[in-house]
Amino acid sequence: MTVSVELVLFVISILFFLSILASKAGYKFGVPALLLFLGVGMAFGSDGLGIQFENIQVAQAIGTISLCIILFSGGMDTKLSEIRPIIPQGVVLATFGVFLTAILTGVLIWWVLGMTMASTGIGLITSLLLAATMSSTDSASVFSILRSKGLNLKNNLRPMLELESGSNDPMAYILTITLIEIVQMGGEPDYLSAFGMLFFQLIVGGIAGYGLGKLSVRLINRLEIDNASLYPILVFTFCIFIFSFTYLIQGNGYLAVYIGGLVIGNTRFVHKRSSVNFFDGMAWMSQLLMFLTLGLLVNPHELIPIIIPGLIISFLMILVTRPLSVFFTLLPFRKMSFKDKTFVSWVGLRGAVPIIFAIILLAEEVPHARLMFNIVFFCTLVSLVVQGSSLSQMAVWLGLAEKPSELKKMKNFDVEFSDEIKSVTTEITITANTLKSGNHLMDLAIPENTLVVMVKRDDKFFIPTGKTTLQEGDKLLIITDNQEALLKTITNLETTAPSDLSTTT
Repeated sequence: MTVSVELVLFVISILFFLSILASKAGYKFGVPALLLFLGVGMAFGSDGLGIQFENIQVAQAIGTISLCIILFSGGMDTKLSEIRPIIPQGVVLATFGVFLTAILTGVLIWWVLGMTMASTGIGLITSLLLAATMSSTDSASVFSILRSKGLNLKNNLRPMLELESGSNDPMAYILTITLIEIVQMGGEPDYLSAFGMLFFQLIVGGIAGYGLGKLSVRLINRLEIDNASLYPILVFTFCIFIFSFTYLIQGNGYLAVYIGGLVIGNTRFVHKRSSVNFFDGMAWMSQLLMFLTLGLLVNPHELIPIIIPGLIISFLMILVTRPLSVFFTLLPFRKMSFKDKTFVSWVGLRGAVPIIFAIILLAEEVPHARLMFNIVFFCTLVSLVVQGSSLSQMAVWLGLAEKPSELKKMKNFDVEFSDEIKSVTTEITITANTLKSGNHLMDLAIPENTLVVMVKRDDKFFIPTGKTTLQEGDKLLIITDNQEALLKTITNLETTAPSDLSTTT
């Protein structure tokens, strides 16, 4: 039976739309959007509405490209000034932390499966391989959950967690590939060769990401393209080039593309704002597509036999192996408090990356690959439900959540400024209380360094002057060069509560 392209596009559009609706509802109830994307894929899969999707190669390609875009976007959104103080902690967690997690988890998986599924005959090396696929925190999950919830964390914890999740995939990938070779050969592990390959790929990936990132910025600024819409596409082209070129020279493409995004995002270049916004949308689309694909790939009925061992493994990773690896690797950093380390332990989110690594097991036809894929998928579901849903509450319990900004993004004015322009904009609604001192713009008690640059009345926009007569219900676009002046404006105007206002910086 031949399936038309139009039918495939129709199904994809329905899946995307339902996933977006599910994420909107999930955000209201505190459920991670990525979990709902998976749920929609499973609902439409072979055990749901019957969509048959078993193409491992296509799933692996979608996962690789999507992860590349997510890491690059995460790097572009990360401010170097924020991560500079916590680079040592992030690097240690991304390397030794991942290695220790894989070893501890592998031993416990061997013990758990020996107790609950002895008939499968899974040995220690295979258990270590299964653990390696789940040893890194998932960048897609960490980026989306921390940022979508607007979680403000004390002590530079958020940039450290994002740095860890964005740079720890290479270690998990190399461990996975090395253990696959060992399992397939059935021989003794060549530890020297494995460690040599690990450090070689990390060094090449880091150098390539930094060098190609710098080269990309220089080319973007020197190429004079008449059509400004092509600049985000140009940045996307460099993203794909950095990943693929690094892979061709035997480096780690995942690390290179994250560092490349970090370098490009922290450098001035032409049409930077539009490129950043473009990649933000691309990252969310990639996450949606990736999790939908993974949801379609799994057969839910195959998860039933592994529920008990899956739950045991999941909670051992959440409560034992992740905390042990975090506390041990962060021992040299005595300034980090017990609460800080506890929260870092809790943000051991699993997501698409472990499942993508498990797809590699299927593609390589590793013994017990389907069983390992199902366990990884189940553990990812548990991680997103338990850790993803409780992230904000855990930060509050530990006293690590800072009071978030009370000002929301603007709704009536589609205006943005470059990051280099240190300005803050907000919009306010004129009320009867605002007009008590007079109904002209010059009558408003606006402090210095603050301007009203535009007024929206009904569906019309106009630039005001001091003599402009204001009406109740008018929306005013205000710009200031510092946050204090903005807050002073809000206080002086005494319109509505700050939580009803909108802002962008």
